[in-house]
Amino acid sequence: MKSARFFLLDRLQVAWLLSSLLAVTAVSAQAAAPVGSRPIYVPNTSQAKAPMQGNTLVWNTLTETTNIFDNVPAAHFLFTFTNVSSDRVSILDVQPSCGCTTAQLPPLPWTIPAGGAGKIPVTVNVAAKFGTLFKSLTVSTDKGQKVLWMRITINPAPLPKMNAADRARFDQMAKADRQAVFKGNCVTCHVQRGEGKYGEALYDADCAICHEGPDRATMVPSLHDLKVASNFDFWRMWISQGKPGTLMPAFAGADGGPLNDLQINTLARYLVQTIPSKVPPRH
Repeated sequence: MKSARFFLLDRLQVAWLLSSLLAVTAVSAQAAAPVGSRPIYVPNTSQAKAPMQGNTLVWNTLTETTNIFDNVPAAHFLFTFTNVSSDRVSILDVQPSCGCTTAQLPPLPWTIPAGGAGKIPVTVNVAAKFGTLFKSLTVSTDKGQKVLWMRITINPAPLPKMNAADRARFDQMAKADRQAVFKGNCVTCHVQRGEGKYGEALYDADCAICHEGPDRATMVPSLHDLKVASNFDFWRMWISQGKPGTLMPAFAGADGGPLNDLQINTLARYLVQTIPSKVPPRH
């Protein structure tokens, strides 16, 4: 009787051990089973250079324009878009037309889901530039390519207003030192405006401020009504050396002025073409 009872207990213990082993094996097998992962989306680059269809990305504009003053170092733009297609669109590359243009972008490729939107801020460095500039941004996607344009008009910065007392004080400074216009607070108007400019743009920045202004001083002559014959050498000498004993400063760098030889030559050439001599040359 006793041996039968022990036999029954042994069988129960064996059964318990087997069930425990099976449970551990099942848990281990479950833990070791590979976890499924989502497939990685790889954009198709074969259409990156093809024209983008109009029903893909809709932009706020394809041409942005801005007007700025020539004392502003950079122009800023913002292009926005919406994916109106039924499929995702991946931006693969954004290429500016020159090194002075930069776009702020997330890591590429940048995938926009159907119905999604995005924006591309753009900065253009315009330091020492003038006139009207055209820049572009080529956006390449897996659904085609689109070119965005930027038009920048750079205008001369408005001159600071001077009252009668200020003008009288500056006149006295210039009479004491005709190069004073290139020093101190005068640098803003008489040096910085002409930096990096040539020809007509340089004339507007450095010459017109005194010779063409509505408040031109009586001792400053009109260049359009000179009583002497003028030519390239005449203009070049006056620009470079000025005239001692008057308010006319010497603009040549060698004499303490802000202009280099190339700037002086282009300025003299512009004056020859724009203000022809009214007095015949002496023979």
